[in-house]
Amino acid sequence: MLVYNITGGLFPDPKIGIPISTQMMIAYGSGFLTASYFPFYFYKACDLPPLRWHAYFGVPLFLILPYLLFFVVIYTINGNLNRDIKYGMVVPFIYAMVLLWVMLQAIRKKHRKERNRHKYLEEITMYCAITPWASLAFFGAVESSQLIEVLCTNTGIIGITFLFIWKSIKSARKEYQRLIELANKNSETVVFEQTCRYYRLTGREIEIVLLVRQGLSYKEISEKLFIAGKTVENHIQNIYEKSQVKNKVALLHKFFHGV
Repeated sequence: MLVYNITGGLFPDPKIGIPISTQMMIAYGSGFLTASYFPFYFYKACDLPPLRWHAYFGVPLFLILPYLLFFVVIYTINGNLNRDIKYGMVVPFIYAMVLLWVMLQAIRKKHRKERNRHKYLEEITMYCAITPWASLAFFGAVESSQLIEVLCTNTGIIGITFLFIWKSIKSARKEYQRLIELANKNSETVVFEQTCRYYRLTGREIEIVLLVRQGLSYKEISEKLFIAGKTVENHIQNIYEKSQVKNKVALLHKFFHGV
């Protein structure tokens, strides 16, 4: 989305040492690529199986292909961008409407099955945030001004930003409350056990965390546990991802509360 806004703001500009036609291809391409990512994001992040076909096949056929055909191939041949926009946006606009409907139905179906109110509200909020991107094809088709187009699509960016901030605050509060509760128990063992359960570490991963705390190297850990060094590295990487840390210092601080 940042690339889309940057290219939309910079291009076209004769002062930039790039042909105007190439600038326009890049500018419109960034918009198509951004819109093309949303179905894949919802399919993976929200675990919505009905979107699999659209993420892998529908988007390339009805978004990427029209862009390549009208905004790259035909535009290169005739140099008439206005006409290419008018015809090249028809299929993407129709498909955008179909995608919004399919995504909404997938979210509602998942909610009826799981009845998780918090996830449902989060997914609906994200859905509403990306909905203005469907207007991108419409504004292109009717040759609206770039200002109106950018303002509309950035409404979604603002919504996504607020959602990210809200999720971050919620996660931070939960983490802080958990640490306070553990600290009140004033027990290193309890802190470690509770933290391992919270991050769902396996028995082997718990062993490795304890050995890391003893100052053992990866090679020493592999020899002590009779496993390959690559296996130790994989376990360490999994521990980092589960506990959301990036190094040993942060890992030990989180699992032993600075003890």
